[in-house]
Amino acid sequence: MKTGITGATGQLGRLVVDKLKNRVNSSDLVALVRSPEKAADLGIEARAFDYTKPDTLGNALTGINQLVLISSNELMDRVKQHENVINAAKAAGVKRIIYTSLLHADTTSLSLGKDHIETENLLKSSGIQFTILRNGWYTENYTSSIPGAVAGGAFLGSAKDGKISSATREDYADVIVAVLTNEGHEGKIYELAGDEAYTLSGLAAEISRQTGKEIPYKDLSEGEYAELLTSFGIPVAFAKAIAGWDVGVSKGDLFDDSKVLSKLIGRPTTPLSDSVKKALG
Repeated sequence: MKTGITGATGQLGRLVVDKLKNRVNSSDLVALVRSPEKAADLGIEARAFDYTKPDTLGNALTGINQLVLISSNELMDRVKQHENVINAAKAAGVKRIIYTSLLHADTTSLSLGKDHIETENLLKSSGIQFTILRNGWYTENYTSSIPGAVAGGAFLGSAKDGKISSATREDYADVIVAVLTNEGHEGKIYELAGDEAYTLSGLAAEISRQTGKEIPYKDLSEGEYAELLTSFGIPVAFAKAIAGWDVGVSKGDLFDDSKVLSKLIGRPTTPLSDSVKKALG
């Protein structure tokens, strides 16, 4: 049974491939990527696969039984890209799709939710067996800012005291592998989040503890935070989106205490302290 992994050269995709290679024969894995030459180090077959080129997708999916559809990271026409893949998968006879959606996609105020719900609906109406993994935030979304926070003397955001139930990319890669290699997940929608929630003040306190420096959390208005991100060289539209997502945190959009993720992967999710330590090098 061949499994195709879209976005296999991305940060999450690479982890999925590496972990799957420990569970199944490498000959049964196919990296579906825009640039196959960038996948040479994965040690599996690589096929050209561009979400924006629907006429080419069908051939790339020949012989694929299961497809891991890692959501596009383009914010403009993401639903159309996903639709292209789902249609091609149906035409190619793909039996099952595992899709990475968003935590509480059906109720979230996050701007990302609409795209994910539309994609989920496309999957449900496709006739293909599916498993929907509604992933919370990557812990790395915040820990990647730690070096800058230490250098600048404060951790910045606009999340107020909202709780974040994030998990690491490795945690989310493990759940993809779990649902691929075990039975009973067809038709399921899983809300996936880290075991322990934290606030950005709590994150700042953990950074302070590990560095021995006082790194407070400074809460900004949505507009102030977007303006600051823009000053760091982040494009205006993306800076506004990031600030808006932080406001969503203050509304509880990234909190979940069901611990479904740790149940599925058979271990606790990665502690925040471990992620902070890794970010500090």
